[in-house]
Amino acid sequence: MDDRREIRLAVLIDADNVPYSNVKGVMEEIAKYGTPTFKRIYGDWTRPTVSGWKNVLLENAITPIQQYSYTSGKNSSDSALIIDAMDILYSGKVDGFCIISSDSDFTRLATRLREAGMKVFGIGQKKTPNPFIVACDKFIYMEIIPMVDEVGATETKTDVAKPKIKSVVDKVNKETLKLIKATINDLADENGWAFLGDVGNLLLKKQPNFDPRNYGFLKLTPLIKSLPQFEIDKRETDRGGIKLVYIKNKEL
Repeated sequence: MDDRREIRLAVLIDADNVPYSNVKGVMEEIAKYGTPTFKRIYGDWTRPTVSGWKNVLLENAITPIQQYSYTSGKNSSDSALIIDAMDILYSGKVDGFCIISSDSDFTRLATRLREAGMKVFGIGQKKTPNPFIVACDKFIYMEIIPMVDEVGATETKTDVAKPKIKSVVDKVNKETLKLIKATINDLADENGWAFLGDVGNLLLKKQPNFDPRNYGFLKLTPLIKSLPQFEIDKRETDRGGIKLVYIKNKEL
């Protein structure tokens, strides 16, 4: 979708559920889907364990929101994030939200924001409970996002950080194959062919955490090419050099 970069996003981060080493890569990932207008992170910044966040927040212009832990074992920053999200929603200044957390407590928030017509992106670790994942339009696992070292954190500009991914690539299991096959059938013409772009969009609607990067591929096309269960047909268009990719289920 070409206009996705014009979407104004409110980026709300739960500091208790995100390692600060991931934030730079996460912000670069968010830039693919829209322009962050609000960038806030919630936590108890009086604790000595959060000292490593300082340079990360300065480098990415993220506003820290102080929320004291009033009671042991209770995460009061969740409530602050939810209240701010609703305030931002009613301000009318954004088109969508990006909630960065692995906490299922934000499930109802994501659902409410979508009910209001907002686009909701979720980013969290693979341990994120499924209810929060499916409540988002798109959910991205933090493990597949390259970790970009902060230059400012090391106080040197001689070391150029290289993006790195520390994830374990998932295997394409029977459930995923079944999902892809069914989606192709849903969109196929009388000859069984379906436009790959439409297939990708419908896959995301059915399973918000579907991402070729989960399986070690940057794009959907090379993922499909690696699977013997599918055929690919690249078709010429009136626009020179541009081809449309169609796929169909192979009869094995």
